[in-house]
Amino acid sequence: MFSFRTTPLDEQQDIVLRSGRVALLCNQAAWNPEKEEYLYESLFKKGNLVRIFYPEYGLFGDNISQNIDNCSKYEYLGMDGVEFIPVSCGSIGSSIELKYLEDVDALIVEYQDTGSRYDSFTTLLYSLFVVIHQMKLSISVYILDRGNPCGRQVEGTVFTPFEGKYAGIEGIPHRHGMTLGELSNLFYSEIGAKFPLHIISYIVRSATQYMMPWSIPPHEDVPGLFTSTFYCGMRMLYGTNISFGEGTTRPYELFGAPYFEKAMKDIESDKLSDPGVFLRKTRFTPRFGAYAYEPCCGFQLLPRPGVPYHSTGHTLRILRYVHDNFAEADFSNLEYMIGDDVLYQYVMGNVMWEDVKEHIKVEEQKWIRKAKRYMLYDEQFSRVKTLI
Repeated sequence: MFSFRTTPLDEQQDIVLRSGRVALLCNQAAWNPEKEEYLYESLFKKGNLVRIFYPEYGLFGDNISQNIDNCSKYEYLGMDGVEFIPVSCGSIGSSIELKYLEDVDALIVEYQDTGSRYDSFTTLLYSLFVVIHQMKLSISVYILDRGNPCGRQVEGTVFTPFEGKYAGIEGIPHRHGMTLGELSNLFYSEIGAKFPLHIISYIVRSATQYMMPWSIPPHEDVPGLFTSTFYCGMRMLYGTNISFGEGTTRPYELFGAPYFEKAMKDIESDKLSDPGVFLRKTRFTPRFGAYAYEPCCGFQLLPRPGVPYHSTGHTLRILRYVHDNFAEADFSNLEYMIGDDVLYQYVMGNVMWEDVKEHIKVEEQKWIRKAKRYMLYDEQFSRVKTLI
């Protein structure tokens, strides 16, 4: 059973919400500006919240090590009788043990995703759907929808797994353009699920009315207004030895490496440029990550107001330039991060850019046709048709 609801969660009259055992999957973004309290606080007051699932980077993004064993149990919150269960978001298989789901009547989900197939929390949601469906668990799932921080723009190609390594959900493009509720609708349909799924429209929610999607960072490394704009492209740098600004205050908006320094004066900035951004030469020193406390030379990406920007395409051209001009570049893990052989072969110098553009165009058009079947709102999906 599927339903799309246009009244807030606290106005729902479902018996499982009023008197059933309720679990919550959330992070720090699950905050109500109207009540000035977190969703778990509101549910705790009702007396039937039994369990809170939160990501390995902490309920508040406070676990920098991202080691589940180091997660706080948050006893200081004073929520007696509520279990706090950390879950790993970085793998396809759900890390939530079956015993934590079998005694639950309703699962409420609220978090802000990044609009990208790399979002590990969205991968966790997908694997949860699979577990609930395959185990035939009697759980009603409620998704508190959120607007996409990247808007309705679609980018890139759908992900094809490489040797079983995790780099996103199979069949989802680099930037999908959907809301969390629409993605849930797609997951639910594709696995043929039968459990009750209810989407609460983001339009009726106070979080939408009073705050922008990026007001509270959706992840510990997605801090700012422009981060999601670059995230789906720059995330590919995880598969290289190029820094994407990890360990700085501007992750995904910076890129560079210590080995850039000797060639900075010779870098052909025009070959790295894109109409959608300014490129500012800079130097940064990460506080943690691959180049912790090592000075890196590189660039900051700054959006040009009102100009369309295709982060995936731009990042691919940056990677190709680095591959062709820096012997120190290590792309040994890039293939599975890109998740598309045509795009990977372009970076490695084996495919022409014109062929890549056509491939991206076709893939984006296919995705839009598919995504439209699961739309819950009137705003249409779009492409950047000026990909250079």
